[in-house]
Amino acid sequence: MKQYIIKGGTPLRGEVTIGGAKNAALGIIVAAIMANEPVVIENLPDVDDVHVLLDAIEGIGAIVERIDTHTVKINGALISNTSVDEDAIRKIRGSYYLVGALLGKYKRALVALPGGCQIGSRPIDQHIKGFEQLGAEVTIHHGKIDASAERLVGEHIYLDCPSVGATINIMMAACMAEGRTIIENPAKEPHIVDVANFLNSMGANIRGAGTDAIRIRGVESLHGSEYSIIPDQIEAGTYMLAVAATGGDVYIQNVIPKHLEAITAKLVEIGARVEEFDDCVHVSADHRLSYANVKTMPYPGFPTDMQPQMTTLLALSEGTSIVTETIFETRLKYVGELRRMGANITVEGNAAIITGVDGLTGAAVSAPDLRAGAALVMAGLAAEGFTCVDHIQYIERGYENFEEKIRRLGGNIDKIDAEDERAVRKFKMKVS
Repeated sequence: MKQYIIKGGTPLRGEVTIGGAKNAALGIIVAAIMANEPVVIENLPDVDDVHVLLDAIEGIGAIVERIDTHTVKINGALISNTSVDEDAIRKIRGSYYLVGALLGKYKRALVALPGGCQIGSRPIDQHIKGFEQLGAEVTIHHGKIDASAERLVGEHIYLDCPSVGATINIMMAACMAEGRTIIENPAKEPHIVDVANFLNSMGANIRGAGTDAIRIRGVESLHGSEYSIIPDQIEAGTYMLAVAATGGDVYIQNVIPKHLEAITAKLVEIGARVEEFDDCVHVSADHRLSYANVKTMPYPGFPTDMQPQMTTLLALSEGTSIVTETIFETRLKYVGELRRMGANITVEGNAAIITGVDGLTGAAVSAPDLRAGAALVMAGLAAEGFTCVDHIQYIERGYENFEEKIRRLGGNIDKIDAEDERAVRKFKMKVS
């Protein structure tokens, strides 16, 4: 088993380039199989979730050509199987997008129920509601989602909550349904807009993504396209907060500053400096930061995927802060790991009450999920002494070359075998 070993106390400095958005990539990869012509996708993040999904669509007959690390060509013309029963895809949440894509194109889908990080209940009732309103019959049996329809017909669909997954799934199914579909109360996240733009580049007719209502006029077929994925706002936000936590000074390149506004606003509120450029943000902090109250909300609110990183930063800030999680009910379970490093955090229901401490100390901790794992690495970079982070397979699901990018910023981090004592000694000698 691999782990990160970190020597904290060094401010991050320099430049880091952000990769393509993982959450957009998962929807776009699946949407690509809806065309019967080659589709080229660029700026693809080189992360585990993407590799798993590419293998899954290849397994049902899609032709997948990996042109380079960040570019792939997909052709869904030869798909012969609408049943996806891969053990691997159970580990990623984005596997459920296969239902919407296959249902839209073939009017039939049988897909294993998804997995992903265990951060709370993520029901698929809104997905099912949307499919059924379009005319599909949907059942769940033997751990699979079974959806089928003689025909799909556009409908007026109101989502009870702005679910990202349901919005993308219904959007994919509806873009090849007969007539017009309106999705009310959809999610508005940047990757929703990116998936819609990608579908439109293949000939779909989708308007209003990112607004209160998405209007879709169904088309008979989709064609080939070339498309570049947007930058990852969560990867960018993670580096922004890590820079602030370590008292660093970094230019974060290849970003869309508008997507980062909620994160930027909180950093400025607690005393960090943030400069925005066309495709870059410059973050610096040369003093201890202040307290804030944070509540996670659907976009454009503060993202739930940045909650663990923000909690970690506030644990090092002055005063008392409250972070309230409104999206996933068990997303604060990493707090015990931060306490091992000296954080003063009390959890009451879905809120973390944080009393800032002067500093954290290194410890052996375990990543419970993707974003909390990144937050623990961030804590290790700010802490005094050495930190070991286990279960880094969660982190590698969503961060490309994480330790390499941190090293380029001056952070002392390495990936080693957990049982390799010699590697631990070698690292400690190198950074001492």
